[in-house]
Amino acid sequence: MNGTEKPSSEEVADILRARIRTGVLRTGDHMPTQAQLVEEFGVERGAIRRAVERLKVEGMLTDVTRGAPPRIAGPPPATDEVHGGEPQQTAAGLGPKLLAAFGAPDVRIDALCLTAESLALALSEPLQRVRSGRLAPRSVKVRILLPDRDLDLAFPRPADDADDAAQVHKRWLKLRNIQGASLRQHLLAMRSTLDVDVEVTFRALPFTPPVKVYLLNDAEVLFAYYTVTRREEQIEGSPVVLFDVLGSDSTLFTFNHDGGTRDEAFVAQSSMWFEGLWTTVATDLNLEP
Repeated sequence: MNGTEKPSSEEVADILRARIRTGVLRTGDHMPTQAQLVEEFGVERGAIRRAVERLKVEGMLTDVTRGAPPRIAGPPPATDEVHGGEPQQTAAGLGPKLLAAFGAPDVRIDALCLTAESLALALSEPLQRVRSGRLAPRSVKVRILLPDRDLDLAFPRPADDADDAAQVHKRWLKLRNIQGASLRQHLLAMRSTLDVDVEVTFRALPFTPPVKVYLLNDAEVLFAYYTVTRREEQIEGSPVVLFDVLGSDSTLFTFNHDGGTRDEAFVAQSSMWFEGLWTTVATDLNLEP
């Protein structure tokens, strides 16, 4: 583990639970031995035993016998607090999902959104845990699709006065660039200070995305509709009536590759859909003003 703080047994359980959920530890496989886990996490054997016992109680481990590593029984049930089956608002649901994804040794995040605001906010806790040594991924690869800077956006746009269009677009572009640059900076800091292999790439879309999509470790998809509303916003000191969306309030629906045939197909198709956009119509994106 990186850093000087030793993880607690609860934190070890969180990481192992995330590896099971994301398929790093697959159903039917043996868990690593206690000795291997002690060496990896730098904790006492008792902390490992408590973490394993917690996963056993949750029904995630089977064949727990003295002298042999238990087998993976499967991911936690849909009512688990992180892998919740109930849809949640982006502001509440995205952070725990990203935290679980960062439990994998190799983290992969693909995102399509209007701005990177929700993603940047949700990454704060996983990055803090990496900095403190409570999470220790080998690599983090992030790809983000955002609308092109010169696009005539469907939203946000003025609802009444077309003369406000330039101001509205300028404000959106400023937010897109600031949030994207901040996200990239915080991710790349892991590469220089923690020796984590980090790649962050942005590409530009030729259309306004009607939905936001997050693909986590090629194992889980979070999907939300952008619902357009009419609202008033202060722009450069003047009230402007907009057609706009509030991404943090969008309801996230979760699809997991262990959630049955339909979920598995949705995850696979979403990955193909994102890859198709990334490699065909998407273009280089400049986050400069």
